[in-house]
Amino acid sequence: MTNTLLRRALQALLIVLVTVAAPLRAQGTQPAPGTTVTTASPIPDPGAPTDPTPQAPGISVQLNTGEGTQKLGTALEIVLLMTLLAMAPALVMTMTCFTRIVVVLSFLKRAMSMQDLPPAMVTTGFALFMTMFIMKPVATDIYDNAYTPYVEDQMGWEEAAEIATGRLNRFMLAQTREADVALILELAREPAPETALQTPFHVTVPAFVLSEIKTAFQMGFVLFLPFVVIDLVISSILVSMGMFSLPPVVISTPLKLLLFILVGGWDLVVMSLAQSFVTA
Repeated sequence: MTNTLLRRALQALLIVLVTVAAPLRAQGTQPAPGTTVTTASPIPDPGAPTDPTPQAPGISVQLNTGEGTQKLGTALEIVLLMTLLAMAPALVMTMTCFTRIVVVLSFLKRAMSMQDLPPAMVTTGFALFMTMFIMKPVATDIYDNAYTPYVEDQMGWEEAAEIATGRLNRFMLAQTREADVALILELAREPAPETALQTPFHVTVPAFVLSEIKTAFQMGFVLFLPFVVIDLVISSILVSMGMFSLPPVVISTPLKLLLFILVGGWDLVVMSLAQSFVTA
């Protein structure tokens, strides 16, 4: 019973809607009195000239095969910049003088029997700013001879990258031993270049890191010698006095600090580190 009533109500509603909509539809199709009716324009002839119409928004790709300088797109430059920022710690540690400075400072702390003083963050920050100070001439040359001409459209990105790589390669080769370069060339099974400056970049970097570690260990050994002598003297004195329960470090550490301060140890270490790098 309920379904029958509902069906009849829907039918009545549909009849009312059709009755109301029919006059409105007929009125909409007829022109009002006093108005002119414009007909649609005919279909244009395909052969007739047509006026240019504005293009819809979209993406256009343009290939330039001219002989001008080639520049990277904005998107590629952003990707390259983000990649360099992500690899910045590795680049600083393997292609600059940062490694030698950090290793020497670590040897100095161990020789003075002070593992936590100065803190690691302090020594790392000091090594970073020392690296910036020593690498400033190299960075200036790269900026003036590679980056600025590239930005001013005076050279392409390939030529700019080659100039920057060659300048950095020259600096690393000036600090690298020939034996280390020969070792890496032998491992890579590549022939020796005619001149040192022609050494491939992928050979220079590992040879440079190996040479830096060797040099840092040599400087660390020289720093250790006076402090080891102090430890031996203090240990002998304590043993001769029968003070076996007293650790020698308790007595030797203040004496090491006193000796280091009196001779101007920090000035000597910084001067030795700065002068140990060969300018190229």
